[in-house]
Amino acid sequence: MTVIQSSYHCSVAKEPLVYDTIGNLFDITVARFPDSEALVVPHQNIRWTYTEYQREVDRLATGLLALGIKPGERVGIWAPNCYEWCLTQFATAKIGAILVCINPAYRLYELEYALNKVQCKALITAESFKSSHYLNMLGELAPELEHCQPGALKSAKLPDMELVIRLGEAVTPGMYNFANVCAMGGEQEQAELATIAAELSPDDPINIQFTSGTTGNPKGATLSHCNVLNNGKVNGDVMSLTESDKVCIPVPLYHCFGMVIGNLACVTHGSAAVFPGEAFEPLSTLQAVANERCTALHGVPTMFIAELDHPQFDEFDLSSLRTGVMAGAPCPVEVMKKVIDKMGMSEVLIAYGQTELSPVSHITEPHDDMDKRVSTVGKPCPHLETKIVDDNNHVVAIGEKGEICTRGYAVMCGYWDDEEKTAETIDQGGWLHSGDIGVMDADGYVQVTGRIKDMIIRGGENIYPREVEEFLYTHPKIQEVQVVGLPDEKYGEQVCAWIKCQEGQTLSEAEVKDYCRDQITHFKVPHYIRFVDDYPMTVTGKIQKFIMRAVMIKELNG
Repeated sequence: MTVIQSSYHCSVAKEPLVYDTIGNLFDITVARFPDSEALVVPHQNIRWTYTEYQREVDRLATGLLALGIKPGERVGIWAPNCYEWCLTQFATAKIGAILVCINPAYRLYELEYALNKVQCKALITAESFKSSHYLNMLGELAPELEHCQPGALKSAKLPDMELVIRLGEAVTPGMYNFANVCAMGGEQEQAELATIAAELSPDDPINIQFTSGTTGNPKGATLSHCNVLNNGKVNGDVMSLTESDKVCIPVPLYHCFGMVIGNLACVTHGSAAVFPGEAFEPLSTLQAVANERCTALHGVPTMFIAELDHPQFDEFDLSSLRTGVMAGAPCPVEVMKKVIDKMGMSEVLIAYGQTELSPVSHITEPHDDMDKRVSTVGKPCPHLETKIVDDNNHVVAIGEKGEICTRGYAVMCGYWDDEEKTAETIDQGGWLHSGDIGVMDADGYVQVTGRIKDMIIRGGENIYPREVEEFLYTHPKIQEVQVVGLPDEKYGEQVCAWIKCQEGQTLSEAEVKDYCRDQITHFKVPHYIRFVDDYPMTVTGKIQKFIMRAVMIKELNG
């Protein structure tokens, strides 16, 4: 009788999980590395040791207590990358308040929905960022701010909001200033902070992240101390971070990539977190790596492409780089080769996951070969289990496609105030269903082949966009390609490719189709081809294929 190996893998860990709160572990790290650099924010002239960082975190924490913020209450943060964001992350954790990450790109409707969904009591906000004028938007949502005392907001549209704390030195009616709040705490609040620290549980929810779905309103993934603290630690362990490392973090803090794989990976290892700017810019990132002698660099593939392609790239000494995490999208082979050869990141890791998994569930190892780094997302992270299942939730054989499911410490507490959506995502066995289609090999490495809803069905044939994308990446003139399915009266759906050519190169639709002919199955050859300069993206660099699809449908329907 032949035994068929099933697509299940549990990764063994070298160290146990940390069962502690973020605040306690932060203080333990300060005690271990008091004089090590902890936070560097060049655009704000901030350079703090762990002792200085702790002092500023505790000042904000006691200030928030003085304003009446209690454990379990929700505090929103709406700002680009800045030192105040970092302080807010750790100060809220210390007082047991739940930090609500608000996307810096949100507009009025999204902001109102998010704040009300989780009943935010307080909001810490920047004045503006790029084309978003935050204070103007808040004034439109809550005109009552104009005439109320700070801390006494009673708003018709934001009924739970009482406090708005603004960054910067300008004074705005109805709002506190961040610096003033940091000065409000006294001995009573310091004693209260110590009492709260002893009462908090590692299983308490501490963070809400809104996940952007392709349909419907965002869902509030609720994460505990244990979820994010251990995810940061495990990823830092795989990178072999120590107190000698400096991690350059150009990814946004409002997303798990920045606040967990960035900040918490650093704090759990005594490393320094370096934030090169408010948002990603290739030049400021290269400058920060060179000036600070960073040993690790995080980013999504498009960020690494922009850095490598920058006209001043060769002017920077990047020889200090060793590792870092690349996540958010598949990495083309040529990009990976350049990251290793030109940037010196021989131990760069590919990570995969989702917000609901705190966020990383799979990761490659520092010395995995090139094929593993570009064709897979690695094995389950230490302490986590993964299985690949069919439509009936049965585990498939090695090499067969199915939905990627993960179980373990990283699985979120649930979606805030949404039991129905939570039950759709986490089954009775505690497995989180990703919605991604993947294949597992005999060593436990997983290849992501597409999303269940991204699958194109043309004339009864299943087409996974990733398969078409990977083939088109082999064309020497193509820098980037994204494939979606479009409605078709005859076949149900047709394949559409958006192609970005290498700089200085051009292609025609006929040339692309000729390249595909006899190389990939006829029904996978793109029926529609558009040449573009960029793609619709989230702030974290994920391609928004649903926007591509909507644009094309509108264009085709005239």
